[in-house]
Amino acid sequence: MAKMLLTGVDGNLGGEAARVLLDIVPHDQLIFCGYNPASLEPYAAMGVETHVTNFNDPDGLADAFAGAERLALISMPFVGAKRQNAHKNAVDAAKAAGVKQIVYTSLVNADDPTNPSVEKKDHIYTEEYIKSVGLDYIFMRNSQYAEAMITNYYTYVKTTGVLTNSQGDGLMAYISRKDCAKAVAYALVRGDEYHQAALDINGPELMTISKFIEIGNEATGNHVTYQEVTDEENYQIFDAMGVPRTTDGVFKKGSEAPFSSDGMVTFAQAIREGKMAKFTDDFKKLTGDDPITVRYMFEHSDDFQIGERHSKDA
Repeated sequence: MAKMLLTGVDGNLGGEAARVLLDIVPHDQLIFCGYNPASLEPYAAMGVETHVTNFNDPDGLADAFAGAERLALISMPFVGAKRQNAHKNAVDAAKAAGVKQIVYTSLVNADDPTNPSVEKKDHIYTEEYIKSVGLDYIFMRNSQYAEAMITNYYTYVKTTGVLTNSQGDGLMAYISRKDCAKAVAYALVRGDEYHQAALDINGPELMTISKFIEIGNEATGNHVTYQEVTDEENYQIFDAMGVPRTTDGVFKKGSEAPFSSDGMVTFAQAIREGKMAKFTDDFKKLTGDDPITVRYMFEHSDDFQIGERHSKDA
């Protein structure tokens, strides 16, 4: 029997997608892959086929993917040539293993050449590479995780009370990472209904960061305000927090900004320039559910924090 394969189950998004899949798919139809053997043990005990994988090393990947008809490729947590090569290794292995379709977690508006986000470059590279090898695909073009901005909001609750960034009045349909994970799971399950598809996985409404903060204040009783800064000032703020400019840098343990500043600043620029103002009902069509609202996430904020996102693949 052909199986559904999920990568990255030891990460935040992959772990949540695994939880959803375990509820809706017979366990003997699943293959879970991750870099950490200990993280795979509970799934193996449930009857799920598991494999230890490191996408930086192509050896053994095709064997790990054998028997899968559809494969969900969770994008790696680093940026640049290293991520592109890791994704290439995974796609090559999927092709060699006879996988028919890849579900790939991409980024909203990834195919727009004017989108300045550095993250976008890796995503469009991967999308184009998947196409070039002749695999069927579902590209999950996710909007920004609301969890990242909720964590950011609370950073300023504890400090100055003035949230600073450079996205101005740009619009974003903030989506919960939990919903992005649910979308991945349902794309795997319903893959035979989608072919050569690009889905925009958006939250329930477009909003500015000022509106996001207003909702946060109403839900929590805090009084955070927004101050727009330039991109260069934004870099300097992250420098002062000890945030590395690229994912090759050193991340502080427990950082409330577990991303590179290059990624965050150019993402803010993309929002400011209107490159991320995508809004569709693709999520509801895929899952049958309405996406979680920003207000709900603030009202249950302990369950919607970004957590660590450091590369542990080496």
